[in-house]
Amino acid sequence: MLAKFEFELIAKLFLSVCRPVTLVRMVVAAIFYSPQVFSLDSPDTFQCLYSPAFASIRGKHIERIAEQIATLCATLGEYPNVRYRVDWERNVDLAASVQQKLDAYKADEPTMGEGPEKARSQLLILDRGFDCVSPLLHELTLQAMAYDLLPIVNDVYRYTPGPNQADKEVLLDENDDLWVELRHEHIAVVSTQVTQNLKKFTDSKRMSSTDKSSMRDLSQMIKKMPQYQKELSKYSTHLHLAEDCMKSYQNYVDKLCRVEQDLAMGTDAEGEKIKDHMRNIVPILLDANVSNYDKVRIISLYVMIKNGISEENLTKLFTHAQLSTKHQDMVRNLSFLGINVIADSRKKIYSVPRKERITESTYQMSRWTPVIKDIMEDCIEDKLDPRHFPFLEGRAQNTNYHAPTSARYGHWHKDKAQTQVKNVPRLIIFIVGGVSMSEMRCAYEVTNSVRNWEVLVGSSHVLSPEIFLSDLGSLSKED
Repeated sequence: MLAKFEFELIAKLFLSVCRPVTLVRMVVAAIFYSPQVFSLDSPDTFQCLYSPAFASIRGKHIERIAEQIATLCATLGEYPNVRYRVDWERNVDLAASVQQKLDAYKADEPTMGEGPEKARSQLLILDRGFDCVSPLLHELTLQAMAYDLLPIVNDVYRYTPGPNQADKEVLLDENDDLWVELRHEHIAVVSTQVTQNLKKFTDSKRMSSTDKSSMRDLSQMIKKMPQYQKELSKYSTHLHLAEDCMKSYQNYVDKLCRVEQDLAMGTDAEGEKIKDHMRNIVPILLDANVSNYDKVRIISLYVMIKNGISEENLTKLFTHAQLSTKHQDMVRNLSFLGINVIADSRKKIYSVPRKERITESTYQMSRWTPVIKDIMEDCIEDKLDPRHFPFLEGRAQNTNYHAPTSARYGHWHKDKAQTQVKNVPRLIIFIVGGVSMSEMRCAYEVTNSVRNWEVLVGSSHVLSPEIFLSDLGSLSKED
């Protein structure tokens, strides 16, 4: 059973009997994590492109991932206008390589990307350094929160349904309608929505239920109505999932969230500028109950909001937190992503102008919006600064190429309620070095709000905060 939308190009199935040049070129695989999120399944990209130790093989690696990105575009029938963030020098190398491979696909299939809508499609290449805040924050939407706080491995959630019952394993994927509906919802409303959906279901089956059905009630229902075991178990799973997330949150994550949000925003929940972050940070660093990973997250956020601090102050923070060299390196190695860690190396870093999004309905612990959401909207509205996000030069405009389809690929981007794919331009964003779950959510939010564009976001791999910190810690300094 496939855990994700796996998109293996069918070329290799036919190579033994048919070898046209386009087919041979398309022996590349990508994984669709969900309909609007893709991964190249290449976590080593982080090391290869950010570590000085891998400079000698960097060119070959860029060629490989460029082939995967171009193949993705071609299979979607897209010949997008390619642009990149100029503030990291390797983005233009990757953009140029992708363009070269797109041109080769276009030569084989001249109608690729044609049509007035498709001619507006864009591919934007970003490096991970454009926003290192979002991958570090404790997120309180269901998917991001669950993957951060719970031991979910390969999208499998394991829990104990009740006393004297065996552990149950559940795959969180597109086949679970309730998961798809809830994964981007704030944890504050998830349990309520599950019980409301449960009540609708039980009412439709003329079963007794209340607006506040508990997991014990569900267990009794499953015993009494075994014919509905599959459906009822689904509701039970998501009540457990939400409860497990809330238990972790209430244990100590809630106080981390407040400090993290204050650091990221530079203001408190009332909008007042915070003059002394240290007053909030030091008690957390001294708390033996806070994990080293969480302390690293706090220190990293502080370093970023200050645009670098002195070596002396950084050492003091490490001492307060009692961090090992391994954990200290996670903070220091942010410099390989273009972040100013030490004030001595301070240089001006361009920041995308942020939009004011806080309203009366904004959750205090969820005030931060990932930078990528502003980028997505600005790109679609043609407001992205061309000095910092230029298009590749020398591209001819293109104008009704239809990507091939099969049971394995070609339909992954269709909404279950749709009968056909809308002819809209696509914004495809590729992040070198990992995409966070909050950024994945933004692709859906922007698509739903603008409606006449489809936004896809992808990367070398999918990040949880722990994966991002591990990646940072493993960056080698050797030349």
